[in-house]
Amino acid sequence: MSKQLKAELALLSITVVWGSSFIVMKNISEDIPPYAYLTLRFLVAGLLMGLIFHKNLKTINKKAILSGITVGLFLFGGMILQVIGLRTTSASNSAFITGLNVIMVPVISATLLKKRPPLNAVVGVILATLGLFALTGFSGRWVIGDTLTLLCAVCFAFQIIFIDKYASDVDVYQLATVQVATAGILCALTWAFFGIYEQLEPIEFNRQIILTILYTGAIGTAFAYGIQTIAQKYTTPTRTALLLTFEPVFGAIFALIVPDARGVTEKMSLETFLGCLLILSGMMVTEMRFVRKKN
Repeated sequence: MSKQLKAELALLSITVVWGSSFIVMKNISEDIPPYAYLTLRFLVAGLLMGLIFHKNLKTINKKAILSGITVGLFLFGGMILQVIGLRTTSASNSAFITGLNVIMVPVISATLLKKRPPLNAVVGVILATLGLFALTGFSGRWVIGDTLTLLCAVCFAFQIIFIDKYASDVDVYQLATVQVATAGILCALTWAFFGIYEQLEPIEFNRQIILTILYTGAIGTAFAYGIQTIAQKYTTPTRTALLLTFEPVFGAIFALIVPDARGVTEKMSLETFLGCLLILSGMMVTEMRFVRKKN
């Protein structure tokens, strides 16, 4: 089995983990502030990655630190916007809107290189836009959580682009650890600021909150972002993006199976199903030409 195939299978496995995380994060969104949850999640992830990659971190240099900080800024932006958005949008909507980063990667890359986006990317954007409109029930009903999640997708698109930019120049283990540490520090600073400003009540930790922090911190962050950063060294950003199209599919499946905090599973209306299908089609169309060209 080639290194590229192993890397792509690893990327596919993390889409299952990320897909399952939407509903579990949604279930605790009303019990713990988003910045507090993310601080603890990244704390767990940072400690694990520090223990696992401690030998690599002994030789860390300025270039790796600056590269990791850059990627970490986009990781922080994407995660904080996603978790706040989950307060007012559904887990399945969040999954599919977040998945739009797949379409944004080739479009943003073409823009940065001052090239005209390929036709399939334009078609993908049109399909995805129609999908977003369908998610609103064709009524234009668009909640603030959807907007925040769309901005989160932009951040994740830049994260993928910059990981690809730096992965070949610095130690990928150092890059992965620094990006998680950066996101964690920024979340902690945000928690400290809002904690003082809003005079928040102490958090009452329960079993569900603790398990969610441990699961998303250890598996959804330390394992997943570590694998993503390392795997992207052996494959292209567009193939990475294509594999990540499965994340919203798994997100929707878990939302339909796993009950929310009130014990109710999500129901998918015809409009929601059509919207998800259009967005997924847009993702696939955007990436197909790149895959054929690569092969």
